[in-house]
Amino acid sequence: MATDVAESALSIPAADTVPIGNHYDKYAAKNPIARKLMTGFMAALDASLPAEPPANVFEIGMGEGEVAERIRTRYGAVAIAGLDLPDDGLAQHWTHRSLVGLFGDAGALPIRDDSCDLVLAIEVLEHLPDPRAALRELARIARRDVVLSVPNEPIWRALNLVRGSYLRSFGNTPGHIQHWSARSFSAMISEYFDVVSVAKPLPWTVVRARAKR
Repeated sequence: MATDVAESALSIPAADTVPIGNHYDKYAAKNPIARKLMTGFMAALDASLPAEPPANVFEIGMGEGEVAERIRTRYGAVAIAGLDLPDDGLAQHWTHRSLVGLFGDAGALPIRDDSCDLVLAIEVLEHLPDPRAALRELARIARRDVVLSVPNEPIWRALNLVRGSYLRSFGNTPGHIQHWSARSFSAMISEYFDVVSVAKPLPWTVVRARAKR
C-alpha cells in the first residue's frame, strides 16, 4: 500500500501554515471522568471492528498512532498505513511505532481503488473543511469494512460547557469545524457505505459500515 511513497513522505518538514486541529491528548487523559469516557469510547471502537482479521488497514487522521497500535495488538501481523497532515512530531511517533505514515490530503489519497480491507476515520472528519471529499476517497479505496467516529453533537459541546471549557465558543472544541448528531452522521455515512451499526458512547458516535457493492 504505497510503502515507498510513505517512507519518503516521513521526511517532509512540517508546514507551519497547516491547521493541525486541537492538540488535546484524550488517549492520555488523567482526569478520572475523562478516562472513564475514553474507556467507553475504546470499548465501542473495539466492538465495531470486524471479527475477521483484515489483510491490511488504512487510517486517515492517524495522529500519533494510538488507534493503529490498538489495531495491531488486536489482529497481530497486519499491514497498517495511515495519513495525516505534515508534522515532524507525528513522523517521530510513526517511526517509533514502526508505522507506515503518509503526509497528505484526505480528499486525495494515494491508494489504489478497492485495496483496503479495513478503513478507519477516527476523530478526524470533524476537523476537515470538506468531509465528503474524504468520504468519497474512503469509499473508493474500501473493499470491506469501514469504522468512523466523530463527537456526538450537541452533547459534546454541552459537556464542555458543564466543565467550564471553551465558554466563549459555546463549548465548541478548537479545531472542530463540522458538527453532527448521531442521526445526521449515520445518515451521511449511509450515502457512501452500507451502515452496519451505530454506537453512541458518551459523547461520541461510532459507525461501523461496509463498502457498497
